[in-house]
Amino acid sequence: MKIAQKNLIGLSLLVLSLASCNNNDDKADGYGNFEATEIIVSAQNNGRLMVFNIEEGDVLKKEFFVGYIDTIPLTLEREKLLTSKEIVTSKSEGILSEISVLQAKLKTAQKNKTRTEKLIADNAGTQQQLDDITGEINVLNQQIRSIESQNAPIIGELKIIDVQLKQIDDQIQKSKIINPIDGAVLVTYAEKDEIFSFGKPLYKIADLNTMQLIAFISETQLSTITIGEEVTVKIDSDDTMKSYSGNISWIASEAEFTPKIIQTKEERVALVYAIKIDVVNDGSLKIGMPAELWLNTSENNNH
Repeated sequence: MKIAQKNLIGLSLLVLSLASCNNNDDKADGYGNFEATEIIVSAQNNGRLMVFNIEEGDVLKKEFFVGYIDTIPLTLEREKLLTSKEIVTSKSEGILSEISVLQAKLKTAQKNKTRTEKLIADNAGTQQQLDDITGEINVLNQQIRSIESQNAPIIGELKIIDVQLKQIDDQIQKSKIINPIDGAVLVTYAEKDEIFSFGKPLYKIADLNTMQLIAFISETQLSTITIGEEVTVKIDSDDTMKSYSGNISWIASEAEFTPKIIQTKEERVALVYAIKIDVVNDGSLKIGMPAELWLNTSENNNH
């Protein structure tokens, strides 16, 4: 009878010991919610939204052409600038043609001056001839400088038109709505034929291929983790927990009070550190979904 009692007591202690170990194992090292890199794509120009080819839930590739804002006013303005440039260029070409004629005369006069100087050296020419040619050269140089000064503001006008054309081309390019990242469309704020102004949101997109779990750990756990370390993340799946492998990509430098979404009121008053874990999404992870964080040290310490 005493042996049976001893066996019963020993069995009871073993069950209590296992239960105690299981309770410790069932407690995660941290809790949090999944987030994703979200981008709000906004209008980069003013005008009517002529084409808008996306809906909520669409999965888009980077550089995908989403649509465009009306560019007709910009195109007309560009044609107007091109016409102005042709007129101004024609004026400049006329002036340059005059300069070319004067430069040809100047070249001839300089040759005549050289020839006359040789004749004078051979006593076959007069100083008056040299003076006349020198005077002609001076007049030609003055005329060239005068005409060049007339062309300077025209050149400046052409430069201004070129800058305006570049600005128009930039606005036309920005009228195209090009998707910035690979991701899924979360929300659309626009409809075709709406009038948009610069900066008005068109849609929100998020990269859901890699999700970020924002979790919170205690100060005592902080010294046991490093950036890049592999951890385990678990989510509810039917009647079991589904596990994912993740890597710590960020650790907060300052402590904060536990967010209200975490556990009990007593736990919320504790100081914790936020960390971010990158997890490859198999399609099951959603923005805002709760999850548990299990450090590898915890999983390796199973009883």
